[in-house]
Order: sequence, then C-alpha cells, then structure tokens
Amino acid sequence: MDSLYGKTLFITGASRGIGKAIALRAAEDGANIIVAAKTAEPHPKLPGTIHTAAQEIRDAGGQALPLVVDVRDEGAVETAVAEAAERFGGIDILVNNASAISLTGTLETPVRRFDLMFDVNVRGSWVTARACLPHLLKAENPHVLTLSPPLNFEPRWLAPHGAYTLSKYGMSLLTLSLAEEFRDRGVAANALWPRTVIATSAIEMLPGIEPGRCRRPEIVADAAHWILTRPSRDCTGNFFIDEAVLAQAGVTDLDLYAVDPEQPLEADLFVD
Repeated sequence: MDSLYGKTLFITGASRGIGKAIALRAAEDGANIIVAAKTAEPHPKLPGTIHTAAQEIRDAGGQALPLVVDVRDEGAVETAVAEAAERFGGIDILVNNASAISLTGTLETPVRRFDLMFDVNVRGSWVTARACLPHLLKAENPHVLTLSPPLNFEPRWLAPHGAYTLSKYGMSLLTLSLAEEFRDRGVAANALWPRTVIATSAIEMLPGIEPGRCRRPEIVADAAHWILTRPSRDCTGNFFIDEAVLAQAGVTDLDLYAVDPEQPLEADLFVD
C-alpha cells in the first residue's frame, strides 16, 4: 500500500509546521485530514490557522475538517474525535504532533511551563491516543505516529533542558507502551524525529540557529508518509529518523529538502 487515499488522519498541531506538511502530503493522495489545533484566528507572531491549513489541504486534493482543539482539554479532544469519526466514517491514523517547548534549565523553568510541556506533550498525546483508539481498532491499517525522539540517555541531553527532555521522552515511552499494548490487535505505534533542525516557527526557541542551516518540513512529511503506508502489523515500536526512513524508501538526494543546500546542516536535539 503506497497511498493514503480515502484514509482519515487526525493530526494535532496541524495548522502549521511539520503537522501541516504531513497533512498536505497525505492530501496529495486524497486523504481526509482533521486539522486539530488551537489557532482559529490569526496569531500575531505565528503563521496560519486551522482554516487556512484546511484550505491548503483541499487545494492539494484532500478533504479537511478544521477543529479547534487544545489537547490539554480531554473533553475537547473527545468531542473532536467523535465529530471526525462521524464525518468520515472512522479514523485510520493519529499523528501526535502538537508539542510545547522550553529549552531552559531547572532553575530557569517556571513550574507552569513544566506543567504546560507535560500537559501538551505527554498527557495530550495519551489523551488523544485514548480517544482515537476505539476507532483505530476498527480500521484496516491503523497507525499512531508520534513526533518524538529516540530514547538517548546521554547526560548531555538531560542537563541543559531537563524538563523539555523528560516531556519528549515521555512521548517516546508512550510510543513503546502503545506498541506493546496493541501489537496483537494490529495498531502500529511509532515515533519519528528529524536528523536536522527543521525550519518551522519552533526554531526561534533554538538560540543561534540560522534557517539556512535547516531542512524544510517536507522531509519529515515524506518520511511520515512512508511509515503510515506500511502494514501496521509489521511496522510498530520503532524510533524512526527521517533521513534513514527516506534511505530505506530509496530516496538518496536530500538536497531538495535543504533550505540552503550550500550551508552545513544543524543537527537536531537528541540525535548523535
């Protein structure tokens, strides 16, 4: 299966960045996309809303259902999932993309920021998976794909921004948990992470990073597409890196993803 035609994807944080890129790649196949994000009105600093993303998805060939969803609100998540399943007759794929970031040390991280990262990254991913699973269990080739890193326990990834690292590793541990719990029931759960920094609004949180040393979100979207078209029973419990996925898919020229092919690339967090 090389196409997501007719599949329904529930994507959190799909109004911009990597989430939107994954949505647009699936839309090229004719997929149905639930744009589940908080931004309904234009943000003063960030591009895009659920409505502008939905229009781009339709223009790319897919169907779109924009829904205002804060993954910290389990009631809003459950309502959105129910509406999506009713609209499209089920849910085939969940992409846990929504994430909060603060690259600060322990003393520099307010408790409220710690809570935000755990509420969005860990709890939000779990709540959304829990809401989607009854529908995924009925799907033909169900997948949960979470944008989280491999579990790299080198101290250098724990010391500078412990709260963020713990929250992202929580998402990765959730991936392993879901993979094992639902392995025999055919629901795949995998994690995907970029080898290099991706040129999204989040790079403003990475001091000293120049956009020209990044790759475009399409590299993650193409890797996600390859993963989500694998047979779910044969592809679960993996920590995928985008460029390794594309190598497996036969893509060898990665320069097309570079913002500036002439500049050296900046490695992402948690990747050696």
